[in-house]
Amino acid sequence: MTTTLTKPPAQKAGPTRRPKSARAGGQLHAGPVAYIVLALFTLVSLFPLVWTAIAASRDNQRLAQTPPPFWFGSNLFDNLELAWTDANLGEAFLNTTFVAGVSAATIVFLSTVAGFAFAKLRFKGRNALMLIVIGTMMVPPQLSVIPLYMMVAELNWSDQLQAVILPSIVSAFGVFFMRQYLLQALPDEVIEAARVDGASSWRVVWHVVFPAARPAMAVLGMLTFVQTWNDFLWPFLVLSQTGNPTVQVAVAGLGRGYTPDQSLIMAGALLGTLPLLLVFAVFGKQIVGGIMQGAVKG
Repeated sequence: MTTTLTKPPAQKAGPTRRPKSARAGGQLHAGPVAYIVLALFTLVSLFPLVWTAIAASRDNQRLAQTPPPFWFGSNLFDNLELAWTDANLGEAFLNTTFVAGVSAATIVFLSTVAGFAFAKLRFKGRNALMLIVIGTMMVPPQLSVIPLYMMVAELNWSDQLQAVILPSIVSAFGVFFMRQYLLQALPDEVIEAARVDGASSWRVVWHVVFPAARPAMAVLGMLTFVQTWNDFLWPFLVLSQTGNPTVQVAVAGLGRGYTPDQSLIMAGALLGTLPLLLVFAVFGKQIVGGIMQGAVKG
């Protein structure tokens, strides 16, 4: 008697259900460890700002004691008012806003045009010129202080805002940044289509390059504005506290004397930081959204 073995019918494999977080378009949820790490990094990042506010709310005698204070005092608004009037921060804010705004606008415009030329145009010596631009980023900025100061003295620009604006209207980093962005975000077909329609080079820049580079331009403008606002060395050399000071130069004149008033210095530093915090609070979401939009287009 023979026994016939029969194979069970093969079952059709159904679609494998992936977890919701792994599906296309699904959101990834972080675990508790990730939240703890992010909270620690946030606390460490905010500590200098919080300590500046605490020190600005105390007096100089309390700051000299051990242990130092770790909570706010009652002198914050008095110290802020004294720092505002003593350092003439009203004029300093206007000067710094003008210098940072002009520098950011010119760097964004020139860097976008130059980045487009290096990324999409074909001309002799393009790669060599790009290497020279990148090479200038390796030179320490302190080496250019003496030649720049001699030039400013020759032009009689001492204690004038153009002495601060002129050296900051171009940026090698800005050119490199915009070139790398436009290489991916601006297809050659779009430029060729504009050429076929009879657009000139400047019309291509205005109607094709600038709209495509808008997210990167916003990021570069923000970085340039913050860097110019916080610049200290060069404005301190060519400007004075009594002439046309920027915020950093004005704050440097606070607390002078045999015993510097640390609380007054911290109050001036806090006032100089508040505009940047306001800018980030108002435009931070738009800038991050622009970065993500540029990444998706690229």
